Amino acid sequence: MPMDKAWPREVVLNRAERVLRVDFEDGSSFAFPAEYLRTQSPSAEVQGHTESQRQTVGGKRDVGITGIEPVGNYAVRLIFDDGHSTGLFSWSYLHQLGRERESRWKAYLTELSVKGLKRGA
Repeated sequence: MPMDKAWPREVVLNRAERVLRVDFEDGSSFAFPAEYLRTQSPSAEVQGHTESQRQTVGGKRDVGITGIEPVGNYAVRLIFDDGHSTGLFSWSYLHQLGRERESRWKAYLTELSVKGLKRGA
């Protein structure tokens, strides 16, 4: 499915497990831990405006999602319990995060190690 055509069938937040599940019309389904979404937030605070400004966010192992707000018909704003809420997660970006989860997570863990950061607080 072209990334710009990713469309959700169902979005379910399991607050107790801190997991957001998104089922897409193409049949793919992704269960996103809140920590993964928080550290991959598309916000300028995390991604910066250029690659050199991108931040590695540590200490988010226990972060949760307290709310989901629709943004038009193309995205959701996730509200995290650490106060972060500025990233707009488009359906195509969520689909991409699901497809690339293994490689992105491995890269994130490597960045933490290189920068002397930890997953926990």
